[in-house]
Amino acid sequence: MRRSVRDAIVGFTVIGGIIGFASTALWLRGVRLGASHWSLTARFNDAAGLAERSPVTYRGILVGSVRSIAVTPEAVVAELEINKGDLRLPLPVTATVGAGSLLGGDAQVALVSGGPPLPKNAPLPRGADCQPTLQLCDGGTVVGQEVPSLSTVTATMQELLAQVQDERVIPNVAASLEQIEATTKEFQALTVQLQDELAKAAPVIRNLEEATAHMNNIVSSLDNPQTVGELKQTAANAAQLTAKINAVGGDVAQLTSDPEFMKGVRNLTIGLGELFGEIYPAQTAE
Repeated sequence: MRRSVRDAIVGFTVIGGIIGFASTALWLRGVRLGASHWSLTARFNDAAGLAERSPVTYRGILVGSVRSIAVTPEAVVAELEINKGDLRLPLPVTATVGAGSLLGGDAQVALVSGGPPLPKNAPLPRGADCQPTLQLCDGGTVVGQEVPSLSTVTATMQELLAQVQDERVIPNVAASLEQIEATTKEFQALTVQLQDELAKAAPVIRNLEEATAHMNNIVSSLDNPQTVGELKQTAANAAQLTAKINAVGGDVAQLTSDPEFMKGVRNLTIGLGELFGEIYPAQTAE
């Protein structure tokens, strides 16, 4: 009797250990017993080392695993199992596959949602009222993308180096540098020539500055009230002199226009001529 009880206890202990180990393994792989699972399909151009049971994350949190992988001529199709029944992902949703870090590691799938947040009462992915136009539902398909890794960066660098070698980029750059150097020399020569022209134009500029200074002096003199008064007095004197000259000229014109006055002047002239003839007869005869 005691042996049977002991054997039963050992058996139950072994079974409990197996169940505990299996539960722990499933928990580490993201499987939750009794949880509401749902699935989706991701299509990748390059799976980058993805395998079955690879983890699936959302914002860095483990939410599921890769159930199966199928390789087709068009793409790599991975079926993802999500163990978060209440995970509501607004569309559009993409799946990126890559290593755990840039330096390598196990491949994993990261779900990325780019849509606006859904309301708290939004339908669940497995719900009958799930809206496939607004959110990711059970059985949906997402587009896969590959994130950069050390191998992809190395491959890209090799492609760039091959392109540089094929297109002779370095010789073209050298030629461009030579052309830039020649252009720089021409610009320096033009600068020297411009300096010479400025040196030649310096006297003209100085004369203009002196003329400008004289004009400023004249303008400042005109602004002086004393100078303005003297100019006004000079103009008044000139006006008076002109009036006197006009008056004398008018009198002369009036005299010359009088016939009697002109007749008297002519008789006076004739009489003076006869008088000089009588006084100096010999000189007049010569």
